[in-house]
Amino acid sequence: MNRNPKALITSLIALNVVVYLMWNYGAEMGISTQFMAENFLVSWAHLEDGRYWTLLTSAFSHNMLLHIALNMFVLNSFGPIVDYTLGPKRFISFYLIASVVSGLAHALVSRFIVGDGNIPALGASGAISGIILLFSLLYPRQKILMFGFIPVPAMIGAILFVGLDIWGVVAQAGGGGLPIGHGAHLGGALAGLIYYFILRAQFKKRRTEEAMSPPDFA
Repeated sequence: MNRNPKALITSLIALNVVVYLMWNYGAEMGISTQFMAENFLVSWAHLEDGRYWTLLTSAFSHNMLLHIALNMFVLNSFGPIVDYTLGPKRFISFYLIASVVSGLAHALVSRFIVGDGNIPALGASGAISGIILLFSLLYPRQKILMFGFIPVPAMIGAILFVGLDIWGVVAQAGGGGLPIGHGAHLGGALAGLIYYFILRAQFKKRRTEEAMSPPDFA
């Protein structure tokens, strides 16, 4: 049966849009900004308070139009290919794991490297970083557009993006840098790297089992 890999991605985008609307039009729905900040932002302080669900909810959370537009554009560009490659169950499992890992990475980096556990983060870019890195490892020679207009092999682009995020964390640790969740990006990328090697190990094991299986005789 043919499956539309865009269907799952469209559902993820729709969920992000719903949370965006909650941020910006919550007053009309009886949802306060304080409620959103307490439940859809991740930080080390929130985790210390026991708000562990923010590791996941923050990955579906955007309160600026440009932020959600950019993230959803990238998700819609890379997501369907990775979804088609992995299958829907594996893809959604990976996406949720990458979301949690990226949120935890932000909390750890902000607390122990930057030195401020109260820095909040939101957005899907950590999970999307995981998708991009996994895509790049699966299809390293496929061309992607760096910064939207420079064509480079996917693996080169992934290395450059990771390098920029490492530089960003170093700059933030020194008291500078931009208000970007570099730690979350690196956490998502790490999730993509680990998941790729898990896939390779599973594929290798399957090939070994098939080679050792006795032939069928008519």
